Amino acid sequence: MQIKVVNKGHQPLPQYATPQSAGMDLRANLDEPIILKPMERRLIPTGLYIALPAGYEAQVRPRSGLALKKGITVLNAPGTVDADYRGEVGVLLINLSQEDFVINDGERIAQMVIARHEQGEFLTVEVLDETERGAGGYGHTGLI
Repeated sequence: MQIKVVNKGHQPLPQYATPQSAGMDLRANLDEPIILKPMERRLIPTGLYIALPAGYEAQVRPRSGLALKKGITVLNAPGTVDADYRGEVGVLLINLSQEDFVINDGERIAQMVIARHEQGEFLTVEVLDETERGAGGYGHTGLI
């Protein structure tokens, strides 16, 4: 699938690291480093503007290495870029560690996964069908 992109930044376009990668790394497009303090959140620019085909979304997800090693994650994970959105793709990062984290220009800050989706239509009814699970949720199957 081809995705139209305008790169107003100075970073290379996202690309897959391996032939079977699901996500492409997104890079920070900055004029100067950003210091993300503990529990601080910031919208980090990428310089990328995309046009997805109808029926697709781009999911912005954390990079596992940043999350594990530095406590940096995408706050609204996964963030959704809709097919009709034409603004800059931004990454909403939060620092969940107890140390400052410096985001440098060109740093890989998130990954983007292109996913197909459906739109649902709600149908109002008086009662739902019964299932074995019923209304059980949030740990209803036990602790382990």
